[in-house]
Amino acid sequence: MKTLSIVIPLYNEEKLIKDLLKKVVGAKIILEKEIIVVNDGSTDRSEERVKEFIKEHKKENIILIKKNNGGKGSALKEGFKKATGDIFIVQDADLEYDPNDYKEVILPIINQETKIVYGSRFRKKIVFAHIHFLVGNIVINTILSVLYGKIITDSYTCYKAFHKDLKKLLTEAEGNKFDYEPEITSKILKKKYTIKEVPINYLPRSKKEGKKISYKDGINAIKVLIEWKVKKY
Repeated sequence: MKTLSIVIPLYNEEKLIKDLLKKVVGAKIILEKEIIVVNDGSTDRSEERVKEFIKEHKKENIILIKKNNGGKGSALKEGFKKATGDIFIVQDADLEYDPNDYKEVILPIINQETKIVYGSRFRKKIVFAHIHFLVGNIVINTILSVLYGKIITDSYTCYKAFHKDLKKLLTEAEGNKFDYEPEITSKILKKKYTIKEVPINYLPRSKKEGKKISYKDGINAIKVLIEWKVKKY
């Protein structure tokens, strides 16, 4: 039986992480699950909550990695290094994304249609918590599509799935924060891989509710896309 490695970067989500893990464990897929939680230097009780969940679900294959705070990209790299599955997928530690969408996201890889799938929030009717997030995403995706000649509707989606053959690319990226995301997408497109997009569900939260990405990250994403367009890789 093949395995799905679910990599969860975790930073200060003590209120939501156990509920998220319940959904991840309960997601119905045809692969075995390897759940890798990377605690990126949380200052609240997030790690304690994960340890509680592991004790309560001893039959589940859950790995907890502890590291100093370095950003989402650094956490993902640590998680991908540890991953042993045939397919990797990213899962944010909040409840914006629905693990029941895993099966749709990984199916094109299982069927050998592609090695990379992005779950697109823009291929379903969704509502963003703030207009700035919606406009920012549209601008970034438009610039990406123009620069690289491929139409990508949601490059900043959490749900990115990769065949294990992409492990080297994923773990050797330079970006350590949110800049990791545009760097990875840029490199994938420069390598002439095909990114297949599938529609996913999305329940947005606001900055007040704990959303961490900001407009500054959006501006930096555009800068990273341009840099990697001209960089040799």
